[in-house]
Amino acid sequence: MHSMVSRYCRFLAALSLGAALSTPAWALDVGGIKLDETVQLASQELKLNGAGVRYKFVFKVYAIGLYLPEKKNQLDAVLALPGPRRLEIVMLRDVSSEDLGKSFMEGLNRSSEPADRTRLLSQTMQFGSMFAMVPSLHTGDILTVDWLPGEGTLCKLNGKQLGERVPDLAFYNALLKIWIGAHPADTQLRAHLLGEVT
Repeated sequence: MHSMVSRYCRFLAALSLGAALSTPAWALDVGGIKLDETVQLASQELKLNGAGVRYKFVFKVYAIGLYLPEKKNQLDAVLALPGPRRLEIVMLRDVSSEDLGKSFMEGLNRSSEPADRTRLLSQTMQFGSMFAMVPSLHTGDILTVDWLPGEGTLCKLNGKQLGERVPDLAFYNALLKIWIGAHPADTQLRAHLLGEVT
């Protein structure tokens, strides 16, 4: 009887271990979208610093997550981090690429200093031209905007590269400021991305 109980306990332990090993990494639910706690980029593990939903009026437009090599809750600390970074945007409604591109450009103009806008003009134009490559983004589409040290800013839509890499780190930092700068698109979203609100 004892050996039967012992075998049964070992069987349950094996099942529990198997379940634990097969369970996916923890994910955060953001507007009904599951964002992974960690991602691999440029052979490095990035942590989900924060995430939230961008609203336009009362409508959900997209869920967005900010991935960094280590968690930071201040803009200067984020911008000073070495290594790769990722913005992951998951569409929660259909949006024309023209409208999304326009939102990016407005955000850059709002969050950047005039001298920076002038210096980064050619890169901003290059980035803006990427949106002409696709007519629209649909609910569930995933847009990643990655910083890869030594390579530049790389955009992918559903895993497919859009345009060429944009080389300057200052440009990627300008993009980040759209959401976490002094004049963000949404102050509540900024707090979520900086991990101030969970």
